[in-house]
Amino acid sequence: MGPTEIDLHQQLKKYFGFSQFKGLQEQVITSIVKGNNTFVVMPTGGGKSLCYQLPALIQDGTAIVVSPLIALMKNQVDAIRGISSEHGVAHVLNSSLNKSEVKQVKEDITNGITKLLYVAPESLTKEENVEFLRSVKVSFMAVDEAHCISEWGHDFRPEYRNLRHIIKRIGDDIPIIGLTATATPKVQEDILKNLGITDANTFKASFNRPNLYYEIRPKTKNVDADIIRFVKQNSGKSGIIYCLSRKRVEELAQTLQVNGISAVPYHAGLDAKTRVKHQDMFIMEDVDVVVATIAFGMGIDKPDVRFVIHHDIPKSLESYYQETGRAGRDGGEGHCLAFYSYKDIEKLEKFMSGKPVAEQEIGHALLQEVVAYAETSISRRKFLLHYFGEEFDEETGEGASMDDNVRNPKKKHEARQDVELLLKTIKETNQIYKSKDVVHTLTGKATAIILSHKTDEHPLFGKGKDKDNKYWMALIRQVLVAGMLRKDIETYGVVRLTEKGEEYLKDPQSFMMTEDHIFDSTTEGVVTQAKSAGGGVDEELVKMLKELRKKVAKKQGVPPFVVFQDPSIQDMALKYPMTIPELGNIFGVGEGKAKKFGKEFVELISRYVEDNDIVRPDDLVVKSTGANSALKLYIIQNIDRKLPLDDIASAKGMEMPEFIKEMEAIVYSGTKLNIDYWLDEILDEDQQEEIHDYFLEAQTDKIEEALEEFDGDYDDEELRLYRIKFISEVAN
Repeated sequence: MGPTEIDLHQQLKKYFGFSQFKGLQEQVITSIVKGNNTFVVMPTGGGKSLCYQLPALIQDGTAIVVSPLIALMKNQVDAIRGISSEHGVAHVLNSSLNKSEVKQVKEDITNGITKLLYVAPESLTKEENVEFLRSVKVSFMAVDEAHCISEWGHDFRPEYRNLRHIIKRIGDDIPIIGLTATATPKVQEDILKNLGITDANTFKASFNRPNLYYEIRPKTKNVDADIIRFVKQNSGKSGIIYCLSRKRVEELAQTLQVNGISAVPYHAGLDAKTRVKHQDMFIMEDVDVVVATIAFGMGIDKPDVRFVIHHDIPKSLESYYQETGRAGRDGGEGHCLAFYSYKDIEKLEKFMSGKPVAEQEIGHALLQEVVAYAETSISRRKFLLHYFGEEFDEETGEGASMDDNVRNPKKKHEARQDVELLLKTIKETNQIYKSKDVVHTLTGKATAIILSHKTDEHPLFGKGKDKDNKYWMALIRQVLVAGMLRKDIETYGVVRLTEKGEEYLKDPQSFMMTEDHIFDSTTEGVVTQAKSAGGGVDEELVKMLKELRKKVAKKQGVPPFVVFQDPSIQDMALKYPMTIPELGNIFGVGEGKAKKFGKEFVELISRYVEDNDIVRPDDLVVKSTGANSALKLYIIQNIDRKLPLDDIASAKGMEMPEFIKEMEAIVYSGTKLNIDYWLDEILDEDQQEEIHDYFLEAQTDKIEEALEEFDGDYDDEELRLYRIKFISEVAN
């Protein structure tokens, strides 16, 4: 008899403290418990791991979870141990274990204690491991990050290709569960074929993350300043900044530190100890920002990352989706900001040139999608979801306004005739061309492939040469998203008409084409703020609870969110639970957790409620003045833009001495200001050198003493301004 639904809900509450399943979880779990092959496509943050953790905990035998990364496994094992009294309930089996540890793992499995065994694909190729696993009861095999199987996936791993044969050797009738957080239709097809589970029950969750705000800004020379400004506007929040190269990671992390931001670098070139230390500092909230290459973040289960910045654009939309998906996993705000310039794309193309041709083709196709996404002016959410094979209605869809293109809409124009010409051209050239060949046909460029099909002799050849390539590319993208064209799965990249496209040719309608961004270095980045959730949460108490959480976590040697997640802390600051049973009613707190960690928390809340006669939590929220920081930001931004200082001052209605005071406050609190462009106008090189040497040797930076020393050579203002440069360069 299979477990009844009520049973599953009880188990969910018992183990994880949730009273409700999220999205498709319940259907997936039911499928697994019934012993069916199951395929799950569920975006990061959708609760993917619970789909195999719960069935593993309630079934006989051990579930084997194949996962590509050691950090990921360790994280999950800790989390499972946190909800069970048995230390051996979850284990990893990988190259990091010594002989006696391996022996312990095998004992726990044989004795039926271990419910989840995490293994790397390499460990499964070892003969003795296969032999051992054949001798014990395996409940099912879960292949996590299953997109690693497909070379069209963004993270291809050849060793994933043999999994199917290894599983067969461990046992013929073991149910196989494939799970991935990102997969285009093409990759999904690959996974099912390769794991040999084309009969699997397939569950696809929506890829929409309505709480994420997507924004692309042009990347200029001042990208570092833009990033610092953004991080300071979000100070105290956790964020990840991705860069392409290790060198850039190191430089940017240093620049941030110098500017008073607590940041650490993370990349594969650091030794393992440093990497683990930096990752833990981030998870334990000892630093706010991690600057990283993509080596970071696989399975970093930190739920309260508030922003993800891409200093360099990633090489596929899957990577972009995966990396931005590390923001806002707890459902709170998440700001995803990427800096884009076409130069970066060319750099990525150069990297590819040494690879085999087949790989290059795939790489270029994936890159083109990224360019399209960055330069598009339609709703980014709609574009992204379309890429993953999902429809999105930008009028009524959830999260429709969380996107820079929707907030600052671009101009549109009627393009009915162009769409007609485009569809006709594709149809009449027998639907054999990829986008760029279609564009060449329209603009009349006779390339080798066009000549080989004699397309240059076709009456439509060159019919669209009054518009440039960029225009036609943009139109193709918008017509694809509108569902009138599709990319063929077998011969990836070839565009074909859909039924909707055929209909359009019979009866052309109005088609409003959005004009694409022109990304060049002159565009000013528009700063927009993602909205944060308000509500009656007692912020003061949240602070205290988080402090306590940090203390408890340190004592237990686990990350803070293993104790309680942010939404649980928020809920406590809303409901003030004062007993362990009351704590059990808090969001995401099961009885196990309440018993294990709850005592100190309810004591703190009780004291707090008593001390503060809690009736009106409104009075307890500390209000901060935004005015001063807004002025600082204005000054920093405009100095970055090299505006004349007197103009900046008068725009804010200030006299020069008062304005200089503000600048001094900025550099003395640790932020750099580069006013060279102004100093070079008023002091020549020798003069600057002379003042520089003085400050270098001086016992004090007092202006009176400098005036005395120079005896009228320079006035108060000149010395003050030079001192700003000096402090900025030498101290900051």
